[in-house]
Amino acid sequence: MIRKSLIEFIFEAASIERWNDHIRPSRGFTELDKQSHKMICAYVLSKLAPEIDSFLLIEGGIFEFLHRLVLTDIKPPIFHRLMEEKGTELNRWAIEQIQPDIQAVSGGFASRFERYFTDPAYAVAEKKVLEAAHYLATKWEFDIIYDMCHTYYGIDQTRREIDSKLQTLETLPCFSSYMRNNNYQGFVNLLGELRFQQRWSRSPRIPATSVIGHMLIVAVLSYFCACEISACSQRCIHAFWGGLFHDVPEVLTRDIVSPVKNSVQGLDELIKQIEQEQMDSVLYPLIPETWRQEIEYFTNDEFCDKVILNGKISFVPEGKMNTMYNQDKYFPIDGRIIRGCDHLAACIETYMSHTCGITTHALQEGNRNLCHQYRNAQINGIDFGCLFDYFRI
Repeated sequence: MIRKSLIEFIFEAASIERWNDHIRPSRGFTELDKQSHKMICAYVLSKLAPEIDSFLLIEGGIFEFLHRLVLTDIKPPIFHRLMEEKGTELNRWAIEQIQPDIQAVSGGFASRFERYFTDPAYAVAEKKVLEAAHYLATKWEFDIIYDMCHTYYGIDQTRREIDSKLQTLETLPCFSSYMRNNNYQGFVNLLGELRFQQRWSRSPRIPATSVIGHMLIVAVLSYFCACEISACSQRCIHAFWGGLFHDVPEVLTRDIVSPVKNSVQGLDELIKQIEQEQMDSVLYPLIPETWRQEIEYFTNDEFCDKVILNGKISFVPEGKMNTMYNQDKYFPIDGRIIRGCDHLAACIETYMSHTCGITTHALQEGNRNLCHQYRNAQINGIDFGCLFDYFRI
């Protein structure tokens, strides 16, 4: 079972502000948002590099996220210098710090975490793609920062360092393909705007979380759940990408809360129709058809259990995923688990704010309703009742 302390540790990323020695947007840039945007970049780069192992890429992204959280908010040039000179010792220390929590994640996750940071020959290509994704997300932030800080001492040196690093990555075929295609960049930039959409926007909350940050939380939780039930490789991969992309339509429509969706009969269906029209006209023209089909698999009927049978999407009755479709050939995706993790992330958001001393009627009601909804709930072998009890106010 996923430990409460590990989930709380992941949520600390929402409180770590990036560029906190620079003038920046009032919403700020958090480590959680950066890591989520990084994984969207990694997804795009991996689609341009068929040799990349999606399983290794996803786990590598999670490993690097946790590793960065352990080492907290060290200024990047200092961090890179420390890693160059004391990387082995720092990696060993980080492993020791996180090991008690990740040992509880099933399927050998902890041992692969250790290997990732101690074996230079492990996931070499995937590490390179993640490095490129890291700098793309950093550059996206910096371009916004620069407009505000163009007179700031040292800002041009920072720009030169970032540009220099990006130039060294041009030998990576998927990176150079990405940089030559304005549509791919437009796709990544558009989804980056989800950084500025705040969840629970009508309710004061600490830490405030964005839609893009929430997407990563759901993706990581869904991945951990897949590990817990010994899911096949494709099921694990889809748990993460499905969680990461489940709220993508909100970049075009913003978040329409459930009370509004349920206020008028047929309104929810109309909203879905509008979302699809917006995706068709704005987002999908930026990406190839094969990518579109996969994104649609993640975003249409996103909370249903699905498989591919004879080339067509088939919905799976509750309780049948583990017994009938836990094989890569079915391309299974656990929409019910992703939905549970989506609600769990919302519950945690209310709980974390409460523990920080900031709560409202809306947050209390949200926590109460979610915990009641998932009381004793079991979804595809995951005890969501226990997970929600961790975060009951």
